Amino acid sequence: MDLYILRHGKAEPCDCGAKDADRKLTGKGKEEIALIAQWMASRGIKFDVIATSPLKRAHETAGIIAASRGLRSRITVWDALAPGGNFDDVCNEIGRCDENAIVLIVGHEPTCSQLISRIIFGSESAGIVMSKGGLAKIRNHSFQHRPSGELQWLIPAKQMLSL
Repeated sequence: MDLYILRHGKAEPCDCGAKDADRKLTGKGKEEIALIAQWMASRGIKFDVIATSPLKRAHETAGIIAASRGLRSRITVWDALAPGGNFDDVCNEIGRCDENAIVLIVGHEPTCSQLISRIIFGSESAGIVMSKGGLAKIRNHSFQHRPSGELQWLIPAKQMLSL
């Protein structure tokens, strides 16, 4: 399985009266994610499953990526990807996917970096930090003994936007 992990794009600031779950992408955030979607398409990156956190900004990010590739029907919401979600629940969701699937997960920090760390290092202490719009690729994701895989790359949004 190839597993891609994408942090949502730039979102509205946290407003004292608004729910965090309702924060939307900013105009600039939408533009950047659309360019990241183009970057993915230019490299032939396709997805069988696009899993997103239920929070608005992550769901919008997943929607932009899916729409750019005609994959809206492949979006699924995993509650475990919400901030504070359980790592084991995320792994169980991934495990339900076909072993040859190409899966995109759209989520939040620190969950995204902790997930990468646990998969490639075995704990959350690898010191990985993802910028908004950052994208990671993990090859050979497996659950045989514990979640494992090889980090192929981790690219900040700025780098994708400059290529």
